[in-house]
Amino acid sequence: MVELFNTILFEPIFNLLVAVYQYLPPHDLGVSIIIVTLILKIVLFFPSWSSIKSQQVMQEIQPKIDALRKKYEHNREELSRQLMAFYKENKVNPFSSCLPLLIQFPILIALYQVFITVARTDPTTGILAAEQLEHLYGSLKEMFTTTPINTTFLGLVDLAATRNYVLAALAAVLQLWQSRMMLGSHKQKSGNNMAQAMSRQMVYFMPVITFIFGVSFPAGLTLYWATSTAFQILQQYLFFRRRSTVEIANDRQQ
Repeated sequence: MVELFNTILFEPIFNLLVAVYQYLPPHDLGVSIIIVTLILKIVLFFPSWSSIKSQQVMQEIQPKIDALRKKYEHNREELSRQLMAFYKENKVNPFSSCLPLLIQFPILIALYQVFITVARTDPTTGILAAEQLEHLYGSLKEMFTTTPINTTFLGLVDLAATRNYVLAALAAVLQLWQSRMMLGSHKQKSGNNMAQAMSRQMVYFMPVITFIFGVSFPAGLTLYWATSTAFQILQQYLFFRRRSTVEIANDRQQ
């Protein structure tokens, strides 16, 4: 299973990152991480878009679901039947927002391992360890057997080091921004309810977790997280803008 994971996900991403670092100027590991992150986010654009759409649909129907839960709170079996009938009638899959995330989860694990691997070069030579070199393909393996990797970003940030409070704070702020975008849409659609209260708590809980992890992990991983979240903000903005345009057009037709 581990070998399959390495072959399908870890090694292709690892080689992509090293190739971008080697062949694209300015041969900066931080810039390479940003480029690879954007490539992967573009590849996952449609699953991520589908996840945003599913979340919005679930938010819109949440008041009706809450009403059913309240009506049948003392009859679990009937509640299950009513919910299944409601989902079928409205052509909603309650798990559809989770499926794209499950698809992306193995890729996130692979990215984590890639950034950890690249960050762990020999501190004196900057050369990858022998077990890391084994995961490189052909010419890249030959090249980086003697070629060091500079782990600094723009000559200022050591991406192999932990406790980078600036990058961690940036990632946390972007996470807060992204969460508040979703909450703002939620307020417009579903009003106040228990799910809304939980969403408000998550808005502030996730940035705190992001900051703690950002400080604890190598700065390269934190840079990836900040870049990924920034892309997610842009994607959500495009989604809400397109949705608003469609709604305005429908209102005019009516």
